[in-house]
Amino acid sequence: MSIKCASIVSLVLLSNTFAPSLAADSAGTQSTPPMQAIAAAIRKVVFTPATPAPAKTTIPEQIVEEQDALIFTAPPRETLEVAKENYQPVAAYLSQVIGKKVRYKYPGTWGVYRTEMLKGSYDIIFDGPHFNSYRMEKLSHNILVKIPERHEFAVIVKKDGKPFQNVRQMAGHTFCTHAPPNLGTLVLLSQFDNPSRQPVIINTKGWDKIYEGVVAGKCTGGVLPVLNLKKYDRTGQTHIVFKTPAMPNQAFSAGPRVSLEDQAKIAQALASADATGPTEKLRAAYKVGDSFALANNQEYNGLAEYLRNEWGYY
Repeated sequence: MSIKCASIVSLVLLSNTFAPSLAADSAGTQSTPPMQAIAAAIRKVVFTPATPAPAKTTIPEQIVEEQDALIFTAPPRETLEVAKENYQPVAAYLSQVIGKKVRYKYPGTWGVYRTEMLKGSYDIIFDGPHFNSYRMEKLSHNILVKIPERHEFAVIVKKDGKPFQNVRQMAGHTFCTHAPPNLGTLVLLSQFDNPSRQPVIINTKGWDKIYEGVVAGKCTGGVLPVLNLKKYDRTGQTHIVFKTPAMPNQAFSAGPRVSLEDQAKIAQALASADATGPTEKLRAAYKVGDSFALANNQEYNGLAEYLRNEWGYY
């Protein structure tokens, strides 16, 4: 029996049961006769339209597209405004190339960047060679294109300062360098295997500031790319204590949500002349040159080892 029918039956039973007494109680008054009141209640139940079922909702296409979008990111080395200028044109270009929405997402902090990357939340990433190597090893990413120039890092001291024969003699001394997980800093720390004998890191933002910090005597040593050192030290004010072998540079990688067919399209597109406009600001920011170069996984083998002592990676 439906709820409405049950209500009608109940009201009819009430009318039969209490009508006599209600009639007696209301005698001599001007109020609505009880039987009329009960009849009115019955009519209300019978004839009141049922509440219409809520209309079926549909998710707007734009929201569906955003939910299905491939996420492109990079470490938060720039402000949000600068990052958008560098990366959003690249995301728009890649969307056209593969015919699927690619959305740039600014991670905000290094902690968020690490956490979301390790969860596999990012599909396309531009960052350092050690991160590319790690994702290749742990997250099934493939490395697509790279900055053509190879990386070499130098550990420097002021030329007229205390002489050091090798970098391990510098344990306990101050170093101007970027905070970990910057690759240059991790390369420096990898030279000190004794936990009780480590260098003291003075977080210094900018390769030029690192060089200036050493020359000014703010730090005993510094770590910066050899190419940057050549640019800054034209008068020979520093001495190189240690230099790394050449290694591949920053690169783009793509994860398993990006099909192999689309990965190939992205690689070719980023290395082509068509990418000149969309990648202009990014290339200028990282001294890429005229274009990115095609890359392969083998070049980046083993570089994830520099992240071995960084929290959360292993």
